[in-house]
Amino acid sequence: MQIVFLSMLFAIPGALLLICEDDALSTLEVRTRSAAARSRDRSGIRARLEELGRRSERDYEAFRIRQIGYCAAGSSLSMVFLLSTGKSLISTVLITALVSVGFFVIIDRQLSSEIKKYREKIESEFPAIIEMMTLAIAAGETPMQAMLRIAQTADGALAQEFGVVISEIRTGAPLHVTLDAMGRRVKSIMIRRFVDAVVTATLRGAPLIEVLSRHSVEARGNQRNRIMNAAGKAEVSMMIPVVFLILPISILFALWPSLTNLNLFAS
Repeated sequence: MQIVFLSMLFAIPGALLLICEDDALSTLEVRTRSAAARSRDRSGIRARLEELGRRSERDYEAFRIRQIGYCAAGSSLSMVFLLSTGKSLISTVLITALVSVGFFVIIDRQLSSEIKKYREKIESEFPAIIEMMTLAIAAGETPMQAMLRIAQTADGALAQEFGVVISEIRTGAPLHVTLDAMGRRVKSIMIRRFVDAVVTATLRGAPLIEVLSRHSVEARGNQRNRIMNAAGKAEVSMMIPVVFLILPISILFALWPSLTNLNLFAS
């Protein structure tokens, strides 16, 4: 009886959507989008999606629909399974709520993991990009032309950020404003220091090649330190199978003949 009631509960909204006309559906979609635009993004999802290059309202709506859809689907399936196995109503509601919260947290963690990988990718590309920009400016190009060349020829996350800067400049925004927006959009200390140095040198008329050369050397040093840290962590992780797997087996092979002889002698 509970399963029949639950099936009717999920079938009623679907039947109503089929009965509604196209105009009503479009009106409902417009109202939903406007409500989503007016709502406050307290979890910072918009800023995190903008850092990944998903800056439109449709990207934010797609992420929220995916998040809420997985939560609803997981909770519905768990509720049907628990009710079919004869669980009590209280335990079913509690487990369903835990499943929904779990899906919500997992999707949010996936977004955080994508942002972390994106920042690591930008920081790994930064030394090569800054050297290209230094060579272009030393050849007589302006900072805007150098960033345009990098955005057109390079293939990477930082080159795409330069492309966003160029598109904003073409709409009429000043160079220092667009660079500052890039520094605030990409949550990286290295990029933030580079943007501050370039903006300061541009506004004050300082030699930009010296600033870029200094940041290039610093970026190579940071990249070398990051590689050494990763190698150290890999060395420690490689010691785990050696200590807990290979070494005990080697000791066992070394002691096995002696133990066998002692057992024969004792018998």
